[in-house]
Amino acid sequence: MLLTSIDPFVQEFERQFDRLTRQAAAEGAGAIMPMDGIRRAGDVVLRFDLPGIDPDSIEVTVDRGVLSVSARREEEFGQDERVFVRERVMGAFTRRVYLSEHLDSDRIDAEYANGVLTVHIPVMEKAKPRKVEISRGDSKAINA
Repeated sequence: MLLTSIDPFVQEFERQFDRLTRQAAAEGAGAIMPMDGIRRAGDVVLRFDLPGIDPDSIEVTVDRGVLSVSARREEEFGQDERVFVRERVMGAFTRRVYLSEHLDSDRIDAEYANGVLTVHIPVMEKAKPRKVEISRGDSKAINA
């Protein structure tokens, strides 16, 4: 018999990462938001790289177990300015993450600092690890 340890949070993030990697390769797009996901005892923390984004353009929503992050980066040039190199991606960015049913989507909070959007998603009490008490019964000797 083989026993394995399974963390559904890690599995879901790996699945989403694989899906987005395939999607980006198929579209040839470099306009995805890089994300780190960290599972801690009481919450899940998602960090999205959004350098040069106006904080007022960032929107975080939750709908039916899907967290959506969208942002917009725009840059205008004057009439006497001519762009000769354009490597930074402009326009709208969107990223969706499917949330486990063990996460409390009603208590999500987010903050933006230094080009990084950090989203905290609490783990529901019923999903947190807990110690199981062992009851002790009367011990009876086994007669052979």
